[in-house]
Amino acid sequence: MTNRVSGIEGVEIRELLRFSDDRGWLTELFRSDELPSKLLPEMAYLSMTKPGVSRGPHEHRDQSDLIIFMGNSRFRLYLWDNRPKSGTFKTHERFESEPGKTVAVRIPPGVVHGYKNIGDSEGLIINCPNGLYKGKRRSGEVDEIRHEEDSDSEFKIVD
Repeated sequence: MTNRVSGIEGVEIRELLRFSDDRGWLTELFRSDELPSKLLPEMAYLSMTKPGVSRGPHEHRDQSDLIIFMGNSRFRLYLWDNRPKSGTFKTHERFESEPGKTVAVRIPPGVVHGYKNIGDSEGLIINCPNGLYKGKRRSGEVDEIRHEEDSDSEFKIVD
């Protein structure tokens, strides 16, 4: 996959460069000179998703996610624009990451998102959101609407 224009306003999908030599490789996940200051990460976490397993869909009220698919498995990302004032309101799209390619996806608040590992191996994901989970010292509310917990939700991860 190369850089891709999303049909959802504010979503950015781009393949990250990999610099390789005889020692291995290096990929810059984000640079402060390439993101608006309001989108700079406040934290980062790494997660592993087993083959056939999905996470989400959910959305954030205020937080933007910068999700990085590390390329060690294949993922399908599902996106729905749930922002009534957006020019792409109700737009739904999905894309698949490719093994061997590192891809970063910036997801603004109000865009419902979820993903499924459709590969044959455990998949690694890094997320660098611009907000802290549960706020400073984990003393606030969780900025998340979990649609996967609602059986009547219009947002579903289906093959």
